[in-house]
Amino acid sequence: MKIDPIKNGIVIDHIEAGKGKKVYDFLELEQLDCTIALIKNVPSKKMGKKDIIKIDADIKVDFDVLGYIAPEVTINLIKNEKTVEKKRLELPKTLKNVIKCKNPRCITSVEQGIDHVFKLVDEQNKVYRCIYCESKAND
Repeated sequence: MKIDPIKNGIVIDHIEAGKGKKVYDFLELEQLDCTIALIKNVPSKKMGKKDIIKIDADIKVDFDVLGYIAPEVTINLIKNEKTVEKKRLELPKTLKNVIKCKNPRCITSVEQGIDHVFKLVDEQNKVYRCIYCESKAND
C-alpha cells in the first residue's frame, strides 16, 4: 500500500492500534475539507502495531483533546514535505469542554452555559474528576 507524503500538515503517529478511529472522531476530522489518511494496524518495531493519521492541511489541533484520548502519540508538523517539529504529548492537567459531567445533580447539568471542567487527579490511572461535583469522568 502506498500513501503519498503530505506537503503541509500534521502526522499523528504512534496511536495505539485500534484507537485511530476514536482519535479521528474525537478531533472531528470528518468536518475537514482536505485529504486525510487513517492507516490502521501498521507494523511497528516499538509497538507491534500502530495506527497513523495523516492530515494534508495546516490545521489547528486541540492537543488537550489529543493528550486525553491518546497521550502516547507523537505529532509531526510538516512543512514543504519535511518534518519541522516533533511533539510528544502528555495527559493534560485540566480539560475544559472536552468531556461532559454525567452527574445529573452537577451544576453543569442544571445550569446552561457553564464550562465542563475536569482535573487530573490520578495520572497513573488516567482519572479525571469534575471540579464542581468531584464525579469521575468516564472514557
